[in-house]
Amino acid sequence: MKTVFVTVGTTCFDALVKAVDTLEVKEELSRKGYTHLTIQMGRGSYIPTKTAGEEGGLVVDYFTFSSSIADYLKSASLVISHAGSGSIFETLKLGKPLIVVVNEDLMDNHQCELAEELAERKHLFYGRPQTLNQTIKSMDLGTLIPYMPGDATPVAKIINRFLGFPDI
Repeated sequence: MKTVFVTVGTTCFDALVKAVDTLEVKEELSRKGYTHLTIQMGRGSYIPTKTAGEEGGLVVDYFTFSSSIADYLKSASLVISHAGSGSIFETLKLGKPLIVVVNEDLMDNHQCELAEELAERKHLFYGRPQTLNQTIKSMDLGTLIPYMPGDATPVAKIINRFLGFPDI
């Protein structure tokens, strides 16, 4: 079983849910060998189509919120996520292939900058709702470089010294 997990976080990101729910995207995911699609749709009003995998298609299920998406992330073979830094880094730390889709309706586009930077460093793939199918079609998981979190200890020591705290 190869599962794609889609998360929009706590926001409304109907454009992403609609994009994943298109026949083109579902067919492309099937062509790539994925069998299940689970969508966390957040506060959105668009309801995706549930399917039981008829005629060799994807098994599609959805939910609004979960107290923790950690189990969904751990069991996923591919994650498609909004550009929230928490979702991005939680997925990368698990070593899961990730497509980040930027919500262009949000005013604050630091998310866009973060996704672009991490894509340039080959840690993830990046796109927009309208380019999701092309992103999936062209993605080569073998080109991804695992993300290694940095060690914040040296920075913490400098801040502690500056604030007058003893070294730990």
